[in-house]
Amino acid sequence: MPGGFMAQGSKSKVSFSSRVKDELRKKDFTAYEKVINIGNVDSRDFETRSYVRERFLNSGSVTDPKKDYHLEFVCDGAEDADRVSVELRTFGLEPRIMDRNGHLVVYLKDASQISDVLNLMGAVDGLMEFENTRILKEVSEKVNRRVNCETANLQRTVSAGIRQIEDIELIEKELGLRKIDPGLREIAEKRLEDPNASLAELAERLSEPIGKSGANHRMRKLASIADELRKKTARGV
Repeated sequence: MPGGFMAQGSKSKVSFSSRVKDELRKKDFTAYEKVINIGNVDSRDFETRSYVRERFLNSGSVTDPKKDYHLEFVCDGAEDADRVSVELRTFGLEPRIMDRNGHLVVYLKDASQISDVLNLMGAVDGLMEFENTRILKEVSEKVNRRVNCETANLQRTVSAGIRQIEDIELIEKELGLRKIDPGLREIAEKRLEDPNASLAELAERLSEPIGKSGANHRMRKLASIADELRKKTARGV
């Protein structure tokens, strides 16, 4: 179990923010400091990372990514908030500042930037959990959007089919399909044969297949004929 992160069954008992802090407290960053001392890494970079890490441990928190994307530092006044903000901007981040109950809070809402903060602090296990959750959420959201879109399209197709059948049955009853244009009669018969078919499917089943727009044009003509018949019925003609 890397970095001291708890087993899956125990995670629900400890907040994500607490798990990240536990990881940071248990890690030994002295090895990294030795690299700094031999001049391979800019010492300013190390100092900034250390500062952000200590501030997070003392007054920071990060929301469970399953619920929301939010990482913050509660600050002691404007000068303190500006310092935290400046240090974060050193890494190309774009923190915001808000006033909450008389305390200034420096915060981030962008998921990728929160990942960057976890990374720069050295919370590798926290970063992995955050990114895994983020990916699962994005996949789930995409699937839900697709399902909702397909469901909406199906509902529109069904609703349109019901209206078209009502129109066609009215024409058959009041006028007779044999009295209308052969092209209109054929697509009307195809619709009666398959109430759930899409317009594109009906268009392909015609003796002389046409495009979806052509099928839609014929359906609008049938609807116009049905509307005229309804108007005549309403006038008592």
